[in-house]
Amino acid sequence: MPIHDQSYRHYTGERMPRGRVWNVIAVAGIKHMIAKRAFLGLLLFAWLPFLVRAVQFYVAVNFPQASMIAPTAETFRQFVEQQGVFTFFVTIFTGAGLIANDLRANALQIYLSKPMGRAEYIAGKFAILAVFLLLVTFLPAMMLLAVQIVLAGSLKFLLDHVFLIPAITVYTFLETVVTALVMLALSSLTKSSRFVGIMFAGMYFFTVAVFQAIRGVTHTSSMSWISPTANLEQIGDVIFRQTPRYETSAIVTLIALVAIGALAGYILERRVRGVEVVT
Repeated sequence: MPIHDQSYRHYTGERMPRGRVWNVIAVAGIKHMIAKRAFLGLLLFAWLPFLVRAVQFYVAVNFPQASMIAPTAETFRQFVEQQGVFTFFVTIFTGAGLIANDLRANALQIYLSKPMGRAEYIAGKFAILAVFLLLVTFLPAMMLLAVQIVLAGSLKFLLDHVFLIPAITVYTFLETVVTALVMLALSSLTKSSRFVGIMFAGMYFFTVAVFQAIRGVTHTSSMSWISPTANLEQIGDVIFRQTPRYETSAIVTLIALVAIGALAGYILERRVRGVEVVT
């Protein structure tokens, strides 16, 4: 069999601009998750509260005697908080194996041996989880606001509550950033995606239990900052201009969330590394 010339040839394929390689990871990861029927079922189930609220708005608009269920700013605060249940399951379903699976398959070294930096790798994984989290929080909340405007036939509600658009945006994006960073950090600590899910659930319920125990003993909620969930609840009340449910100040709550994100970033910086070759 003849051996053909294998000399050097210029690469003729498409070159991704530097700093945009993370798109490849993000798109591939999103397609991979969408291909799972069980996950699609979870996403569809996560939109049921939207349908319930839409029916509520329809009844409130068309039946004056049902004015007690008319939408308010608190209604949208309650909605994004109720979506937290689906955020929890989407985070575990999507994020548990994002880095853990790569560690198990020794794929991290392959990723980082290509023209891809650690920041791009993390950004790609982050984007996968962020897209699905926003799909069950930000998007249905904004669509619910649009539904209310359409059913009412006027912009009066929006003009009276114009802060709802930035409130929904800021809260859902803050929740997404904190949740995604924590999950990615946990996923980088082990090669088992199941153990990652257990760690995330354990952290979620353990911190809430500790806070509630302290609250029961001290009869004060000023220690809510020890629970990431309580921090998000507290900052959400402030963003939506509702009465804060805990005694912790908004500044302390925000500092706690920033600290959580910083700790997660530090873990990722330490754990996501290529193989160092010593010469």
